Amino acid sequence: MKPRLSQRFQFSLAYVLVAAVVLSLLQSWLLAPRTVEIPMSKFLELLRADKIEKVALTDREVRGVAKPDALPATPDGAGDRLRRWLGGDDDLRVFTVTRIPGVDEQSLVRELEQHHVEFTGRIESTFLRDLFFGWVIPLGIMVAIWMFLMRRVGGGPTQALSFGRSKHKIFDRKELKTTFGDVAGVDEAKAELIEIVDFLKNPKKYQRLGGRIPKGVLLVGPPGTGKTLLARAVAGEADVPFFTLSGSEFVEMFVGVGAARVRDLFEQAKDKAPCIIFIDELDAIGKSRAGATGFIGGHDEREQTLNQLLAEMDGFDSSKGVIIMAATNRPEVLDQALLRPGRFDRQVVVDKPDVRGREAILALHARNVVLSPNVDLGVIAARTPGFAGADLANIVNEAALLAARKEKDAVEMADFEEAIDRVVAGLEKKSRVLSDKERDIVAHHEMGHALVATSLPHADPVHKVTIIPRGVAALGMTYQLPTEDRFLLTRSELEDRIAVLLGGRVAEELVYGEISTGAHNDLERASELARLMVTKYGMSERLGLATYGDTTPLFLKGAGFGGEHNYSEATARTIDEEVRAILDRTHDRVCSVLTTKKAVLIAAARELKRIETLEGDALRRALAGEGVTEETRP
Repeated sequence: MKPRLSQRFQFSLAYVLVAAVVLSLLQSWLLAPRTVEIPMSKFLELLRADKIEKVALTDREVRGVAKPDALPATPDGAGDRLRRWLGGDDDLRVFTVTRIPGVDEQSLVRELEQHHVEFTGRIESTFLRDLFFGWVIPLGIMVAIWMFLMRRVGGGPTQALSFGRSKHKIFDRKELKTTFGDVAGVDEAKAELIEIVDFLKNPKKYQRLGGRIPKGVLLVGPPGTGKTLLARAVAGEADVPFFTLSGSEFVEMFVGVGAARVRDLFEQAKDKAPCIIFIDELDAIGKSRAGATGFIGGHDEREQTLNQLLAEMDGFDSSKGVIIMAATNRPEVLDQALLRPGRFDRQVVVDKPDVRGREAILALHARNVVLSPNVDLGVIAARTPGFAGADLANIVNEAALLAARKEKDAVEMADFEEAIDRVVAGLEKKSRVLSDKERDIVAHHEMGHALVATSLPHADPVHKVTIIPRGVAALGMTYQLPTEDRFLLTRSELEDRIAVLLGGRVAEELVYGEISTGAHNDLERASELARLMVTKYGMSERLGLATYGDTTPLFLKGAGFGGEHNYSEATARTIDEEVRAILDRTHDRVCSVLTTKKAVLIAAARELKRIETLEGDALRRALAGEGVTEETRP
């Protein structure tokens, strides 16, 4: 059996052949003498003056060579100089004459014989020219375009045609360096996954008692909580190959391609066992099939891919060491067939971290950052409730960039504060210049929020107040710092939150006697909280313990349908009245609080307008009324 030539050698050989052909054609063109087209009258004149050396007659033209100096010289071009340098004969003048239809052939031959001109006749064949220009060149252009497109689509012509090949990335043991030491803030999830690692390392430990490890592990949690990082850590701890791809990479325009990719993925995984298959964004192919029929319409390719995935999960034995892990932030839309026992029968919740978890995550990402001694990661963790691991990593990175931009030797606490403000509210809009009246309104508005939060027993403490514009529409911000993570809220706490939101609007009413558009976002959030109290939390005496809302299934909502409520028009009117009653009652309470502290409000707003940002001791003094003078008393 002869050894096959390598692909690189084949391409090199093809390039050499093409270059040789091009050079041959170029040389033949350069060495060819110049051709001048002359009319038939000029040709007859030169013939009768004995200035023609030889001619060749065809049925369409007369091609010949004139004697030196018979034809006028033409200016030399670059091609002429190069042809002369290569040895071309520049003394000859080649001409062509287009024959006149109907001219007597015999008379032309007799005249050539009289002037002793050497002549020949040949039948002009256009086969090669027609073949070359009619077939070879067009087909060559089409093949070149096809090759270019195939390389862009699939990385090469052979890969582009392999639609059924899986597009996964595989990391072997040497490339996987992520371990559980690189994951923080999700201790419960790590404890759940330790069993998977232990099984991959010691499968006989479980098999000797007849135990069976789950085939599929589904990681469920909000975006940015570290689901993909956890999956990589499991593979790194177990020291096994790691197959990873996104759910959207299965789905193509052609029906059946996704299913073929699923088959190819599992076949390769079985050859690499023990290993882990990780499918990110599982909901891209695992959505409920209930909405894929009937009048709603669906994607047959996605459904066939899901069917093949279910069949493959039923067809392999987890004792071989192939573990399927998947991640989604929308478990409610997944098909129930995926979640039944024997498939993804274990769900691991990867939730947002609490304050201790956030501090551990910050410490993890700050390992390679030079921190100033005044940096307190516990304070930063307390200031970032609801932040996911990706958000905290972004804060550490932003703080490091800010410190580097200011040419500091270490990242300080002020850099972290600025980074949190950037993530929460956006960049400072220093180019947005407010008038004195607008600055005055914003200052009283923000101090209204701060005073109400300080005066109510269940409101979170105020950390900072600023009137520096940020983001798209924020002209000022009041930052509250929770003392602890809260997972349950009472009615009093919800009402105090609504009161803080209404504090800015009420402050404008008391000071100016009119209102502005600055409270639109506060009113939206307050209205939403009040409506949740009435419809979801059972905190309305008139409506009782029942819950009210939209009953449209999730898959129908995704298809653009909705609006089916589980209450009547009369109940809807009652809901609106109860929401209005909560807002009005809270508004009156806020008016009472700020009316008694109007002098403090005016003095604190004046101080805020002067220095733009109040925090720490300065904020505490302003809220305590230390800046109140006689002119600020009502």
